[in-house]
Amino acid sequence: MAAPRSLIALLEAPGPSGHEEEASRVWREAAGAFADVSSDTLGTSFARVAAAGGSGSRPLALIGHIDQIGVAVTNIEENGLLTFATIGGISPEMLVGQRLRFLTRDGEVVGTIGRRRLSPEQVRDRARVEHADLHIDIGAKDRAEAEGLVQVGDAAVWVGPPVELPGGRLLSLALDNRLGAYIVLEAAKRIAEAGGAAIDVVAVAAVQEEVGLYGARTSGYELEPLAAIVVDVTPATDTPGGEPRLAGRIELGAGAMIGRGPMLNRKLTDLLGDIAAADGIAHSFEVYSTTTSTDADELHRSRSGVPTALLSIPTRYIHSPGEMCDLADVEAAVRLIVAVAGHLDGETSFLR
Repeated sequence: MAAPRSLIALLEAPGPSGHEEEASRVWREAAGAFADVSSDTLGTSFARVAAAGGSGSRPLALIGHIDQIGVAVTNIEENGLLTFATIGGISPEMLVGQRLRFLTRDGEVVGTIGRRRLSPEQVRDRARVEHADLHIDIGAKDRAEAEGLVQVGDAAVWVGPPVELPGGRLLSLALDNRLGAYIVLEAAKRIAEAGGAAIDVVAVAAVQEEVGLYGARTSGYELEPLAAIVVDVTPATDTPGGEPRLAGRIELGAGAMIGRGPMLNRKLTDLLGDIAAADGIAHSFEVYSTTTSTDADELHRSRSGVPTALLSIPTRYIHSPGEMCDLADVEAAVRLIVAVAGHLDGETSFLR
């Protein structure tokens, strides 16, 4: 299975939390071919597919966050090196030696992350890399030259093109969560091509998930949807250290993972599982005992509560420059969302 061109375009567009403009532009441009597109002041994007016949009912919201993790400059040193803070969760060992591209007002600037030189004794005594050991080098000879290239607060992301691997697998940075942004967009597109559903369907490319789930919070309040399906990635358990006893078997190729837990509406979750089984769509289940740490948490408690389900794509090496997924799982999630949308109408109730 080849990676869809629209997914590759999203993966190639930079967009760390708070700086999602380029990735959002790519998403909205694709959405404009089949939907009514809009955005809000945070930068969250909406693609509305009108109901067949115009029902006027509350919509089904499909939410995938479009921001990715990154770094931001905190200080420019006299020698031209940069100190930085992370945007979202990145462990220091994932940063050493990585190339970055900064998103500045004057265009992109490339740099690399270096580690403070340690003596053999210091290296031997260190259990792990520490953030204070790291700096960014953009090749500037001094502070003045560096200040002509970047400003404090400028953000950067890893450098690296998507790579298609054997067996239909994809290796890339930012699968978290351009996969979700792509899946909701593609599902909305297929619903539009089929003539619409019984209710409006709104695909949402939410911003600022990695730093606080903020785009989902405001979009849930704005849309007040009948129901919401959130799409994100989830750590695969099929690598060394993976532990299926904690949340279930989460394996590449297992299909769309349907979340089950207290933050997720049981009726909607059961509907996803029943439809997946009836239609032969590859799926499995993932268990949450408290919150999900995804946009689903914010939709669940938006306004008077939104019936929310969570679909996840098993992904290896999350929050690294080399995340990996199986494209068959991506397709399964798209198919499942389209099928579920066809089962909802303005009379559907999720009251418990």
